[in-house]
Amino acid sequence: MNNDTNRIYGINGPVVTIKGVTNFSMTEMVFVGEKRLVGEVIRLDNSFTTIQVYEDTSGLKPGEPVYSSGGPMCVTLGPGIIRNIYDGIQNPLSKTAELTGDFITKGISVPSLDEDALWDVEILVKVGDYLSGGSIYAQCEETPLVMHKIMLIPNLNGEVIECTPNGKYKVNDTIVKIKDKKGKIHNLTLCHKWPIRIARPIKARKALTIPLITGQRVIDSVFPVAKGGTAAIPGGFGTGKTMTQHQFAKWCDADIIIYVGCGERGNEMTQALHEFSEIIDPKSGRPLTDRTMLIANTSNMPVAAREASIYTGITIAEYYRDMGYDTAIMADSTSRWAEALREISGRLEEMPADEGFPAYLPSRLSEFYERAGYTVTLSGNEGSVTVIGAVSPQGSDFSEPVTQNTKRFTRCFWALDKSLAYARHYPAINWNDSYSEYLGDLTDWYKQNVADDFLKLRKDILTILIEENSLMEIVRLIGSDILPDDQKLVIEIARVIRVGFLQQNAMHEIDTFVPLNKQYEMMKVILRLYEKSKDIVAKQIPLSKITSTGIFDKLIKMKYAVPNDKIEILNDYFTEIDKTASSLLR
Repeated sequence: MNNDTNRIYGINGPVVTIKGVTNFSMTEMVFVGEKRLVGEVIRLDNSFTTIQVYEDTSGLKPGEPVYSSGGPMCVTLGPGIIRNIYDGIQNPLSKTAELTGDFITKGISVPSLDEDALWDVEILVKVGDYLSGGSIYAQCEETPLVMHKIMLIPNLNGEVIECTPNGKYKVNDTIVKIKDKKGKIHNLTLCHKWPIRIARPIKARKALTIPLITGQRVIDSVFPVAKGGTAAIPGGFGTGKTMTQHQFAKWCDADIIIYVGCGERGNEMTQALHEFSEIIDPKSGRPLTDRTMLIANTSNMPVAAREASIYTGITIAEYYRDMGYDTAIMADSTSRWAEALREISGRLEEMPADEGFPAYLPSRLSEFYERAGYTVTLSGNEGSVTVIGAVSPQGSDFSEPVTQNTKRFTRCFWALDKSLAYARHYPAINWNDSYSEYLGDLTDWYKQNVADDFLKLRKDILTILIEENSLMEIVRLIGSDILPDDQKLVIEIARVIRVGFLQQNAMHEIDTFVPLNKQYEMMKVILRLYEKSKDIVAKQIPLSKITSTGIFDKLIKMKYAVPNDKIEILNDYFTEIDKTASSLLR
């Protein structure tokens, strides 16, 4: 059908309609208006075609043409993604700013990858080799930390009939030619496109038996997440969601970090950009940006682009997973994405469900989180995608639809508490409301890599905190003086656990990241003090005599006093606890 008939009939914010039957297909990417704004077909019938536009539609007029792209909404996958900053539809913001200045011009088309950059490519196949979908046929160093594996698009197979020699090539240069079973010749370059709403295929899923180490004690020791797992961080305004995710991005042991700022404030994304560029990766000594990619889709950008941004992010995460890397995607925040769904659903006049959100909100959330996993890739490598989604419930109400539906599809729940945040306790993860369902899967790993009794210590720590919670109900009613010393001891030890172990200073050189073996030894020290103090109290010696020695306060400060590379200093704490206990028991 001629494109002349595909003309705009109505405009309602980011939703554009065309009257009559068109030649477009469902989820096809289209270019709207004279400025060729990027859009996607989201509804088709005999009367109207409805398009969701991912750019600002102000100035668009009825009667302007709509052009077909011939394919779905895709991202371009190839070397040059790492270190880049994109918007929600993979426009490179740095390159775009060079052309348009500080304010992005509507309809501007900038290639997602630098088409002029030369990459030093090593060809890994020879004439006569048979390639199947996902096969690696070349590689190049994308950054000093990332060897970029150039893979055959998953839905293509064929025999290699021509190869270029090793050398420097641009992303669109043909380096290999293959012939498929029908005799058609395909030119393979350094990049390919993939639809963002379709998960990249894999060979098999594996059990989630390895934790994602973050260096944050409340997570690694108390509520761990597995590599390939899913976690939610719900919290109201000011509870530290973004800061917690920044700590993840900086310190977790994933190979590739993808940070999606979905509808967040611009100053937060600016902070992330500055921090990531200044931080040195502890494992390699290189800048963190050498293994990081950012999608900046701030709150003042077109609302519909939020809806695409998390799909863009997860598709890029799957791409690096297929190379054999462990990837982690931070979505901050899925509530802003859900609000974009609600706004567009309202403009489409769909029947609203809970709190005005569309009825398909749960299915959209599940589609996103189900793309996480630890997998065997088509090329035979193992890789993972771990998804950590922040949720921003209004008024810290965890019963609202986005939080409740997110809980259904994630196995790790880190509930941020406003009262903890206001008390300057960070990360403000409430140990009474949070949980992790990965502990059973990770038991063997902890036994083999840390200690046999690691999870027992964790259980003892949590038991003390739960007991403190019930005792504080009594204290709030009638005061602490009425409590016997053994119960006062529980409250004192719980204070050491809360302030000395769970609370962590992201700005402190030693405390910002803590290795797992140090976390284990810290738990042992705290529980040793508890056991010795119980023995003292059992002998009718007043608790005040123990606290007056200053040993409790000293344990609270051990997180700052013991460097991560000198964990043996913690042995001195065991010795001091034993000496103090002996002197009191004489």
